[in-house]
Amino acid sequence: MSRINSQYRLAARPVGLPKPTDWEYVEEPAAEPGEGELLVQTTYLSLDPAMRGWMNDAKSYIPPVGIGEVMRAGGVGRVVASRHRSFAVGDHVSGALGVQEYSLSDGRGLTKVDPALAPLPVYLGVLGMPGMTAYFGLLDIGLPQPGQTVVVSGAAGAVGSVVGQIAKLKGCRVIGIAGGERKCRLVVEEFGFDACIDYKSSDVRTALREAAPDGVDVYFDNVGGDILDAVLTRLARGARIVICGAISQYNATEPVKGPANYMSLLINRASMTGMVVFDYADRYAEAAAEMSGWLAAGKLRSLEDVVEGGVKAFPETLLRLFHGENTGKLVLKVADE
Repeated sequence: MSRINSQYRLAARPVGLPKPTDWEYVEEPAAEPGEGELLVQTTYLSLDPAMRGWMNDAKSYIPPVGIGEVMRAGGVGRVVASRHRSFAVGDHVSGALGVQEYSLSDGRGLTKVDPALAPLPVYLGVLGMPGMTAYFGLLDIGLPQPGQTVVVSGAAGAVGSVVGQIAKLKGCRVIGIAGGERKCRLVVEEFGFDACIDYKSSDVRTALREAAPDGVDVYFDNVGGDILDAVLTRLARGARIVICGAISQYNATEPVKGPANYMSLLINRASMTGMVVFDYADRYAEAAAEMSGWLAAGKLRSLEDVVEGGVKAFPETLLRLFHGENTGKLVLKVADE
């Protein structure tokens, strides 16, 4: 069978927000698997803020996507051809499939998933990289204790929404920070946070003083910039700050803005630690098992923002992340299940 593979390749390094000329759309015949290989048809693609950093030619925790290379992206899909002994036609898998309809693989980095246990998009959210990030970032670095106050920025997003829910499961008081009344209502009513600060209509520092009068014990930071600065002024003694991301800075054309209030770390004997989820790869199964149990018991809510449109819709769908248009995990549907 002749299969046509549609894909997006990186054509140029973006300055600010990615624009159409930063991409090259290509259609070509899909490769046939050789011995020890398999071909996966992508069903859903994961769209994540980290993708913007992967487009820069700068030192980071992972090499940048090369000019002319298929854009890196996680995804879930179905095996449509296989000459690999561990994967059969019809198996569903997750892994780094790239922004393309078909992905040729030797099996490394692919994990079988069961759509009977959870909908496929959940394997890109709570049971995927965002969920792993939330789980290990909060529990291994944030070290929340019952009764402590946990603050989460980007609280309506894929990572932040899970962080807050896990913190509640651990007996903490949880305050979210999100943009807009609708998102704040979702954070409280759907994800169970105790409160949410709308940074678009409130002074974050003042609102934190009211919501966390005894200070912030754990801050899980997804946005950086001014919000990080504001939280630094409200730390409790011995506070832990988890630096997960800085979406407010990703498309900046000026140098990244560092924290102005960092001396609060000294005064409050606090710590600020960066985390990269790939460092916990050998423990993913541990996290997935516990979070699957929470999902099954109704203790953890999974929310996916699924956008139709196939591979061609990738560039404009990616921008939804940086315009704050998504809630929960942003997923692009590429093909029918």
